[in-house]
Amino acid sequence: MAHIALVSAMDALELDEDMPPLVDALVRLGARVSTPCWDDGSVDWASFDLALLRSTWNYAERIDEFRAWTRRCARQTRLLNPPEVVDWNTDKHYLAHLHRRGVPVVPSRFVEPGDDARAALQHFLTGAADSLSAGRAVPFDQFVVKPTIGAGSRDTARYRCSDAARALQHLTRLVVEARRSTLLQPYLASVDELGETALVYFGGEASHAIRKGPLLRLDSALVAGLFAPEEIAAREPGADELALAAAAYAAIPFDAPLYARIDMIRDDRGAPVILELEMTEPSVFFGHAPGSAGRLAGLLIARCSA
Repeated sequence: MAHIALVSAMDALELDEDMPPLVDALVRLGARVSTPCWDDGSVDWASFDLALLRSTWNYAERIDEFRAWTRRCARQTRLLNPPEVVDWNTDKHYLAHLHRRGVPVVPSRFVEPGDDARAALQHFLTGAADSLSAGRAVPFDQFVVKPTIGAGSRDTARYRCSDAARALQHLTRLVVEARRSTLLQPYLASVDELGETALVYFGGEASHAIRKGPLLRLDSALVAGLFAPEEIAAREPGADELALAAAAYAAIPFDAPLYARIDMIRDDRGAPVILELEMTEPSVFFGHAPGSAGRLAGLLIARCSA
């Protein structure tokens, strides 16, 4: 009987809606299942045949500690997704990699610790000529400030271009005071009507898709908990979204990960672009895709036997 750990965090375990259906699916296949937390120092990770990262949602503020834990865990058991994937995927600089591989992404400007935050913001607002874009300026009257290492929309906010002074305070707090790399991105207005499309891959194959409603509200406070409240529904992805997701998946610089969630929105011309590529701790919304928990459980059992 395989003993599988579905890894959470001590303040996230009770919030993980994907956990019960996956536990049930694994038990039906004959596995023994535990739900330990990465930040519980008493866990014996060597007691598991496999550990699956699930709701480790507090990693962003403890990134060095979390990455070190993934290495310790991987020395004691099989960790999925593995540390090298986690290292790459927990930092949204991976958007530059996708852009270099020809995958359309949301236009983005990176602001790094040591950069002049005011000058970077002014440059971005006057055209973002060096952004990750398809060689053209993207018109916008609102934009987003977000850390490159972040989760659950924490420390992320939406601003009007006319509210640059408040945005600069946010950017300065992240880049100068906290020394966190940060992204500036146009707010693509289509998300207010269409939401995001999130396409989930299991074992290299597209499994299901959902629609996420718009998360960022103008003039709202920063997220106080582990994640922003989400409006979720099942969605049938368009052919162009399926093609973009396949291109993004093919650009991942690793062998096919066990799971990935590819989040897309539509740009000002209606074409889908990559917002995020989640391979560390994404919600996968089993409740909106009948049979999906069983598919992932089957792959986990197979990995234990391989």
